[in-house]
Amino acid sequence: MAKKFGGKFSPDGAASGVREEVIDQRRVDAAGAKANVLFLPGVLLAFLSLNEGAVGLAMGLVGAALLSLAAWLTRDGMRAQAAFDARKVARKPALPRKIIGAVLTGCGIALASLMNDGSTLAAILYGIVAGGLHITAFGLDPLRDKRMEGIDTFQQDRVARVVEEAEAHLASMRDHIASVKDRHLDNRVEQFQAAARRMIRTVEEDPRDLTGARKFLGVYLMGARDAAVKFADLYKRKRDEEARADFEALLTDLEQNFAARTEKMLLDDRSDMDIEIKVLRDRLQREGL
Repeated sequence: MAKKFGGKFSPDGAASGVREEVIDQRRVDAAGAKANVLFLPGVLLAFLSLNEGAVGLAMGLVGAALLSLAAWLTRDGMRAQAAFDARKVARKPALPRKIIGAVLTGCGIALASLMNDGSTLAAILYGIVAGGLHITAFGLDPLRDKRMEGIDTFQQDRVARVVEEAEAHLASMRDHIASVKDRHLDNRVEQFQAAARRMIRTVEEDPRDLTGARKFLGVYLMGARDAAVKFADLYKRKRDEEARADFEALLTDLEQNFAARTEKMLLDDRSDMDIEIKVLRDRLQREGL
């Protein structure tokens, strides 16, 4: 696979190490073509029902709507599971989208069968088979919260809530800057988000760091998101280079502060480990071991 190299003299002006951090944060759409194909049966059913009379048309359109809604829920469910799997501490999705998608798929196929056959038993069997195949292909939603051993539930719930809010701020920030359609700004925002996600991973690995990071993952990310929204609106109306320079300077300051805070948390964790090791060694020496 071809790989683009960069350095301080490259057009992007970013060091290769930083570029690798940014590239590592990019994710292929978790749903992809596999989920998008699910929209085809609904479209086909809608067209095929056009010549089936009033009752057949109504049943076909309802079935097509159910299949389309199932495809939409399944796609979102796959993305939610990908986000769940990527985190060390996470709460289960509030809505089991893939399971609901399987049920709606079964109902849609049952209506399609009734439209063509008229046999209720056959329709029920087709629906059950379609729902089962859906679950086989896409699996079930996460049904339990993901937790770490040795850390109390309350603390892990706090971390999960903060991480969810932080990821929502980052996603909103990315989407607004993407609307500007400037690749350099997209890369610059991704570079900052890589620094933010390093802090998120640090907090997930040790929830005791949440107290020191909460302001960064809450107030500062919310401010960065709001700044991105205002900048995107302004820059789309008028290509103000001064506003662009101010926004990039803000990203640089935020990135440096996030990186410095994350490094401090890692050093504090190392200091705590060194203290624990020293205490254990002293105890072993006192006991003559």
